[in-house]
Amino acid sequence: MKIGELAQATHTQVETIRYYERQGLLPETARTESNYRVYGDEHVDRLSFVRHCRGLDMTLDEIRMLLHFKDSPRENCAQINDLLDAHIGHVAARIKELKALERQLKTLRENCRESRQASQCGILTGLSTASRHAHEPAKRSGPLHGAHGLK
Repeated sequence: MKIGELAQATHTQVETIRYYERQGLLPETARTESNYRVYGDEHVDRLSFVRHCRGLDMTLDEIRMLLHFKDSPRENCAQINDLLDAHIGHVAARIKELKALERQLKTLRENCRESRQASQCGILTGLSTASRHAHEPAKRSGPLHGAHGLK
């Protein structure tokens, strides 16, 4: 199959497939005489595995490690257990931070219980006050971006 068919089969954008290829997460493919890449079932399986791991918020490095063991089935899986334990810790930390974010947003929402002019909006006032203090050295709390809170 060509890359568009692989994309359709795995519900993955073509650019994402190319990115994963550049990152070494997908094996090299054969090419036709017209220089088109030719993908097979093994690519569908591997890309589906990568996408599922990404859905679990795993980093590309974590996925590389898992793929290494998937490709070396006789190796001991202790490192896989360690990887998953560490990942569970990252997820727990993110949940804690997201709960703190939810509390902040609910507190902010309490500042404006009824409709009024925007100049009197308690939410906008609260956001403006917080933004003035955002550059002060303090513990940052806010939304997380990317795997493991990497911004």
